[in-house]
Amino acid sequence: MIKRDYYLNRIIHNMWNDEVKVITGIRRCGKSVLLFDLFYDYLLSQGVQADHVIKIELDQRRYYKFRDPIKLCEYVESIVSKNHSDRFYLFIDEVQLTTKVIDNENGNIEVTIYDMLNELKAYKNLDVYVTGSNSKGLSKDIATEFRGRATQIHVYPLSFMEFYSYVGGDEQKALDTYMLYGGMPRILALTDVKDKKDYLSSLFSELYIKDIVERNGIEREDILNEILDFLASQISSLTNPTNISNALTGMRKEKINSTLVSNYVQYAIDSFLISMAKRYDVKGKTYFKYPNKYYYTDIGLRNARLNYRQYDPGHIMENIIYNELIIRGYSVDVGVVTDRTGGANLQKEIDFVVNDADRKIYIQSAFKMDTDKKESSELASLMLTKDFFKKIVIRMDIPHNFFDDNGILHCNLIDMLLGRVELF
Repeated sequence: MIKRDYYLNRIIHNMWNDEVKVITGIRRCGKSVLLFDLFYDYLLSQGVQADHVIKIELDQRRYYKFRDPIKLCEYVESIVSKNHSDRFYLFIDEVQLTTKVIDNENGNIEVTIYDMLNELKAYKNLDVYVTGSNSKGLSKDIATEFRGRATQIHVYPLSFMEFYSYVGGDEQKALDTYMLYGGMPRILALTDVKDKKDYLSSLFSELYIKDIVERNGIEREDILNEILDFLASQISSLTNPTNISNALTGMRKEKINSTLVSNYVQYAIDSFLISMAKRYDVKGKTYFKYPNKYYYTDIGLRNARLNYRQYDPGHIMENIIYNELIIRGYSVDVGVVTDRTGGANLQKEIDFVVNDADRKIYIQSAFKMDTDKKESSELASLMLTKDFFKKIVIRMDIPHNFFDDNGILHCNLIDMLLGRVELF
């Protein structure tokens, strides 16, 4: 069993807070194990009786009837209302919160599982936990749907620290494996290279693509697949729906509408398969609408998407750093600074502007800085900020961490991922 202490502690911290705990994340990232195994075992260790934990897994046939929110509510009420002095826990896996039914007994009104969960939340002896793998199915505004009384806990695939805590051994060898196959938990149970590759590929063909198509009524699955291929090949590069549609139009000799592309990209974001980093003007303190960067939630899925044809360690490293920063709960943007030297107005990029409340740092991802030209290029944008926020270059080509003459911290990627470097 892989320890997910960060998420487990967040759940424990929010127990009995009078809110529904909504656990989100891409499918197969470990949400169900976190709730139904790790948290369940914790409850038992604290003396909770097994029959006081009500488990409902809506993606299993024997629980299909509870996809009707009224039947679900009535079933749970029949248990908790009889024992007001006992505390109960409700676990619901793979909730589809868009399901609607007509309540014939109460004025033929339309109800959703939101309504039923809000009703169950009123029981003071019931603590409610649900999981879901789609932000559209869970609603992008969970707080509104739950009337301001929901706690969202988003689960990601394994971070490198979680991955390494399980595999151990040589750190560089572990990182090489992680950069290739990523952190989907089941990967750790597979030892054969072909099995790992087949598993990651099957997640696309048998799970993610089908989910996105069915949830959103997509008619052009072929276009969706090509968009995912394009985004996989363009991680760390700026792009927008128009660029993508133009590229697909050129490849297919068929006009592909940019609005269609924009919608399909959003569906992939809603499924937590990819995420978008917006561009931020460091001096002007404003956001650009386009272009943006897109990163895969798991680098192994990205590599599988391209059938391992594009193993570009610099871009892969940047994707992993982005995911690590997001996992830690930071807000992450792509920074833009303008170089006006000699009358020029050249926009230069800072890979990540990282915000933690009122604190901010700048991060450059540099696989290697083995020439003066490369070093100057990587550091120039950091120097253009002309402020006193901490500046960091994360590298793969240095054995130890150091500050340069400009006060910029150069740190090794493994040290950063294993938490041996204080970012703030």
